[in-house]
Amino acid sequence: MDIFGPAWQGYTDRMEKNWRALVGKDDLVLIPGDISWAMHLEEALVDLRWIDSLPGTKVILRGNHDYWWSSNQKMAKAMPPSIHFIHNNAFLWKDVAIGGSRLWDSRSEYTFDDYVHFQANPKAKKKEKDETIDSEKIFLRELDRLKLSLSQMSGTAKVRIALTHYPPISADMRPSRASAILESYHIDYCVFGHLHNLKKGVPMFGEARGVRYFLTSCDYLDFTPIKILET
Repeated sequence: MDIFGPAWQGYTDRMEKNWRALVGKDDLVLIPGDISWAMHLEEALVDLRWIDSLPGTKVILRGNHDYWWSSNQKMAKAMPPSIHFIHNNAFLWKDVAIGGSRLWDSRSEYTFDDYVHFQANPKAKKKEKDETIDSEKIFLRELDRLKLSLSQMSGTAKVRIALTHYPPISADMRPSRASAILESYHIDYCVFGHLHNLKKGVPMFGEARGVRYFLTSCDYLDFTPIKILET
């Protein structure tokens, strides 16, 4: 990632230092996608094992650059012990339920062009087969996956968290199809990423209609984990 500029220099060391300073073995860490540049699951294991070596229980979600992501069966066999994944399922940790889906670009509802310094991606890969399909069709499919996952959340959970990779709502917090689903399933927190190289000092996200939205891209957080809730 250091090819993306000075902000990413030494990022793995910085991330590990901050993670170990703030996260304990009994904590839960949410990672909403873009985990490894690997093209195949076997190649991604070096990154997954590094994450596994850090404190806490981790829950991961697929990002748009996670080309290595495989079937649920293969993923379950390959995951290191401290890592759990969300894909058409839900996970219960203590009294916290976690679900979600990747989502997709939906410029018909929101865009973030006013918040991002444009930068070409020097590591862009050949698009996945399904990325050549109409974006709206992919977005609708992801909304169905979001509903499927959230419907499997435990009814006994005291806290309900949704992971998405793409933001489910615009920065000005106006309603969207994704936010309507989150509200209908009584989600307390939504954690997402995807946005990078953001302009400094521009307020983004917050609470809307009962859901608190957290943008957690590494460079946005200066590679420091952010606390979502006390348990």
